[in-house]
Amino acid sequence: MRLNEVIFDGRVPIEGYGPGFFRVGGAIHRGPLALLPGGPKPWAGLPEIELFLAAAAAVDVVFLGMGPEIRPLDPALRSRFDAAGIGVEIMATAPACRTYNVLLAEGRRIAAGLLPV
Repeated sequence: MRLNEVIFDGRVPIEGYGPGFFRVGGAIHRGPLALLPGGPKPWAGLPEIELFLAAAAAVDVVFLGMGPEIRPLDPALRSRFDAAGIGVEIMATAPACRTYNVLLAEGRRIAAGLLPV
């Protein structure tokens, strides 16, 4: 089997997660986390989306990890993302982490808002 090293071009992938935390770039982050082009930032969770809207020029899609299970996004929040020209994908947190890493490795213009599992 041949393994290829994945290059993330300066952005840092999610290395792990567990009850109440995420590991990104070797650092443990407790509670909700925003992963933005400028790096990880503490996040208050929903309905706070200003961090993502401020990054609209550098982000095409935001993955929202809603915790252990998918929950619907408030239509007013979805409208704010739409108005900023940002796509939003709602997932449980585990698949949001995996999808974020895959698309980050592809060089995509993405961000993630992750609620802990």
